[in-house]
Amino acid sequence: MNITLTEAKKVIAAAALKAEALNTKMSISVVDSSASLVAFERMDDAFLGPIDIAIKKAKTASLFGKNTGALGQLSQPGGPLYNIEHSNNGLITFPGGIPIKNEQNIIIGAIGVSGSTVENDFEVAQAGANAI
Repeated sequence: MNITLTEAKKVIAAAALKAEALNTKMSISVVDSSASLVAFERMDDAFLGPIDIAIKKAKTASLFGKNTGALGQLSQPGGPLYNIEHSNNGLITFPGGIPIKNEQNIIIGAIGVSGSTVENDFEVAQAGANAI
């Protein structure tokens, strides 16, 4: 089961609305359950660097079925997943990537957001994930 393009656009719209409410510009990506890109938006005047970060956050959340911030806690020195960010051609293990689940609680994709503080990235990603 995978997120549809229509659903991905809904996720991005909700995330962009939250970013505007926080007065920030973001890169927002949505991947399917296999971590393949479904949709992407870079808000006007958003920085260029976060493009790759947003995509990698979404991929990380999809591949591991966890919020990227939670993986970050596990990947600290001495942690059980230390250095995991070096796998899968690079992962991101700080907040802003969240799995997206359907009504049956099955992961159908993930959202990744970057461009502001990690707190704002998480809030914007959560707003997008909540749209489904």
